[in-house]
Amino acid sequence: MVISSTPNLAATRKPSKVEGLKDHSDFLREPVASELLQDTTHFSEDAIQILKFHGSYQQDNRDNRVKGQEKDYQMMLRTRSPGGFIPPQLYLALDDIANEYGNQTLRATTRQGFQLHGILKKNLKAAIAGMVRNLGNTLGACGDVNRNVMAPPAPFKNRPEYQFAYEYSHKIADLLTPQTGAYYEIWLDGEKFLSAEENPEVVAARQKNGHGTIVPNSPEPIYGTHYLPRKFKISVTVPGDNSVDLYSQDISLVVITNAQGELEGFNIFAGGGLGRTHNKEETFPRLADEIGYVAKDEVYDAVKAIVATQRDYGDRSDRRHARMKYLIEDWGVEKFRAKVEEYLGKKFEPFRPLPKFEYLDFLGWHEQGDGKLFVGISVENGRVKNEGSFQLKTALREIVETYNLPMLVTPSQNLLFYEIDPDQKDEIQAILTRCGIPSIAAIDPLVRYSMACPALPTCGLATAESERVIPSILARLRSLLEKVGLPDEHFITRMTGCPNGCARPYLAELGFVGNGPDTYQIWLGAAPNQTRLSKPYIEKLHIDNLETEFEPIFVLLKKSRNPQESFGDFCDRLGFDALREFVSTYQLSGFTMEDTSQKTTATEDITTEDITTEDITTEDITTEDLSDDPVIAEEMSGKVNAAPKRNRIPRVSIQRDVYVRLQQASVQQGKPITQLVADALDAYLPPVES
Repeated sequence: MVISSTPNLAATRKPSKVEGLKDHSDFLREPVASELLQDTTHFSEDAIQILKFHGSYQQDNRDNRVKGQEKDYQMMLRTRSPGGFIPPQLYLALDDIANEYGNQTLRATTRQGFQLHGILKKNLKAAIAGMVRNLGNTLGACGDVNRNVMAPPAPFKNRPEYQFAYEYSHKIADLLTPQTGAYYEIWLDGEKFLSAEENPEVVAARQKNGHGTIVPNSPEPIYGTHYLPRKFKISVTVPGDNSVDLYSQDISLVVITNAQGELEGFNIFAGGGLGRTHNKEETFPRLADEIGYVAKDEVYDAVKAIVATQRDYGDRSDRRHARMKYLIEDWGVEKFRAKVEEYLGKKFEPFRPLPKFEYLDFLGWHEQGDGKLFVGISVENGRVKNEGSFQLKTALREIVETYNLPMLVTPSQNLLFYEIDPDQKDEIQAILTRCGIPSIAAIDPLVRYSMACPALPTCGLATAESERVIPSILARLRSLLEKVGLPDEHFITRMTGCPNGCARPYLAELGFVGNGPDTYQIWLGAAPNQTRLSKPYIEKLHIDNLETEFEPIFVLLKKSRNPQESFGDFCDRLGFDALREFVSTYQLSGFTMEDTSQKTTATEDITTEDITTEDITTEDITTEDLSDDPVIAEEMSGKVNAAPKRNRIPRVSIQRDVYVRLQQASVQQGKPITQLVADALDAYLPPVES
């Protein structure tokens, strides 16, 4: 059976421009190779598309834009580091490259690699060559190929499932690495550096055709001339560990071992992906589906079968519709599974039972199971830098140079040193303390469990700030939680400058998604273990209105949550209608948290100061109650954010005894307070003439 690598190209729909660029690139050589030799500050738009496959994006610093002048062009470089592994030699090289060619910082990514920003075109070749000569690689870190393969960043030596996950993250990454010689020709003048010989079983699996998974006689046996329709993401994890956000991946493999700790096979998920576009309802985040189980000897064939299905049937006309999640969504899981089974040559076995997944970040000091230790270091937003008394960049270099320790980048943008001798613990901790690195206990959990993408000023897609603004946003949220009496509350918060979802905001309990200058779409309700998507709650929230919108939500959380219920679970259980009703009630009442010094205990003892927002339940107001107000109705005409504009709501004060009577009548009659007020006013006031 021979299947063309790109049957879509012969279909009636015209392929996208990028498909043509890949076709004419001579397997990723041109026009990058030619333009690299030109004395210019930037690459052409065509070259930019091919350059991504080599691990680099062209950007410009928007802070430095001046009308009439050329943009401040610079390159971002991203490492391909399966499982997050960074050997000490490579880390020192990355630090040197950042100092010599970049902006003096490194950035840990949400896919367990490092990014370097600020590299000029003229220095790009030297930067890439410096990485490769020191056991690094950028090939396939971007582009329409498999990206960095993720794995839990826990170097447990006494838990074989973790060792298998790490091992297979490297094997799958090698299996799907582009085979073109263009990378080494362009960046190292044809000299190929390999840190180790490829595993023979991986080499054999790559060449094995069987049922049409490879493209015969092609330099790219798996990808073919046109590579994949879009980027492709894979993770390997263990039962119960969702540190990799497995539901967000195109493919996730879950290691299955027997009672003796021996590898038996893998559960396979497929079809996850988070990128979307504002105002394009046909684009959406999606969780991966259960596909089936394969024995360990069949895992390469299964991965190739899934990749081949996407290669041959993914949408090559509309890049917004090109991710594998849309293929599965359009076909349905059963049809997709059947097609993959054709390439595999057999049916999947039934999915093996799994325990509940947990979010883990492995911060702090731990035993790794063989007498040695590892330590997870929190890196806010992944930015490795020196700033004032905070000298993280200095600390990391000193630790690597002194102790020659390997490093793992975590899926939550943190860093982990391992293979630490116990007698080195105090010395390493002393370095961290001296350099101003806070202990895990000293980090606000809101900060610990947050992530943000770089966004402005370098990302060309960003419409709002992210990394630079999230510290102030988290501080405001903390102040608000303290104000309403929830000083210890925390939840997963993630922010991006655009809807592409690089920091995975749609799997956060509270997600901020850039939707214009200083404006964000608000997503709520994901599970704290990232197994349920959040949903859009507000279409556009100007960040100045953060407190106005979230104070009533946090008040309701304190009042109505179930025991031990997380913020995400609370929002999902209660539902957005109830949230919006309470927010509207809270604002219409005219009461603020300054009024909550006492809680009502008995109606006969109530004073004006005693009436608080806790006395207003979600049943006190309904959507129907608000829809007749012309100001509010305007806000509720199909918009995601149904709450009225705060600065346009008329407020009416009432006396204490009237409010108490309304509360009592509301309970007795089973009617919302607003309905009782409306009925009373209708009976008393003449109708308003139009």
